[in-house]
Amino acid sequence: MADAPRARKLAKRISQIVASALEHEVKDPRLARVTITDTKVTADLHDATVYYTVLGDKLDVEPDRQGAALALESARGVLRTMVGQGTGVRFTPTLTFVADTIPEDSKRIEDLLALARAADAEVAAMASGATHAGEPDPYRAPREDDDEDDDAR
Repeated sequence: MADAPRARKLAKRISQIVASALEHEVKDPRLARVTITDTKVTADLHDATVYYTVLGDKLDVEPDRQGAALALESARGVLRTMVGQGTGVRFTPTLTFVADTIPEDSKRIEDLLALARAADAEVAAMASGATHAGEPDPYRAPREDDDEDDDAR
């Protein structure tokens, strides 16, 4: 078994090799907008999971995630060969590509925060003209007639 620092170091190196290979070596146009975000390597250094995101050509255009996934699967052997040459480990880890959901999750969280801010603003607007319920002085005051009865005795 390898230690955790070695696995992290190998994961970082695999990320660099795969990103460089996608940019310079692999000539598939479907991989032009693929970004490697993270890599996790198992403790025995036999399997590596590479996380990626796909960006669209423009902000309003949905990216081709399916095409990028197919292109990564077809380039898996070439990328594994390059990882083996670039790392120099005895056993080259198998590569598994997983679409990273962080951009979608962060967008969903931003939308939820915007809804919360709008709800807070609505509550603040309703509270600005509100008055307290009940009497202006909610505390009990001693009765004046009880004090007079004590004086009369």
